[in-house]
Amino acid sequence: MNFLLNLDRVFEEHRVTLLLALIGLFLLGVGVLSAVTIAINRSKPTVEIIPVQEAEPSGTLEIVVDVAGAVEKPGLYRLPREARVNDALVAAGGFSADADRNWVEKYINLAQLLSDGIKLYIPTVSEDLSAETLGSNNPADAGGAVIGYQTQTINVNTASLAELDSLWGIGEKRAQAIVDNRPYGDLSELTSKAGIPKNVFERIKSQISLY
Repeated sequence: MNFLLNLDRVFEEHRVTLLLALIGLFLLGVGVLSAVTIAINRSKPTVEIIPVQEAEPSGTLEIVVDVAGAVEKPGLYRLPREARVNDALVAAGGFSADADRNWVEKYINLAQLLSDGIKLYIPTVSEDLSAETLGSNNPADAGGAVIGYQTQTINVNTASLAELDSLWGIGEKRAQAIVDNRPYGDLSELTSKAGIPKNVFERIKSQISLY
């Protein structure tokens, strides 16, 4: 009994000290727990996510075409490699009011593939363009082999498949045959080496070159 009374008396005398001690122990425990948590988190391996940049495609995907004559906005235009004559005309704003539409319908194949560096010329109704002007053996049935005034021939030793395919009578298979049998020292070798029919060769020989 005396022991309990003494214990109560001691508690009363040192109550503040005991409370401070308990608070200190609590704060110490919180500090230790926080330190342990931080140490555990630091020890965990981190994963760094590095964004992957898409590789740029090799080679150019565009061609440059010179559109001139009776169009709304003549000039140089960058077009996709698979662009066709109609795409170039749309880029140039379409035909102008004085464009010779009958001539276009007769000699221009709007579905023809374009090649890099070519010039597309649309005449006006006041210009007198004969069939011979186009440099085709039979321009009335050219099938798109002629695009206005072509200022550049297609080099059979360096042309792409798309450029060769744009020639009259040359489809994907014949274009590939031309590529597979390079080089050529004479244009006539297209018939002997690449198997191009003579009638096709006669139609395209004015539009191709060796160099």
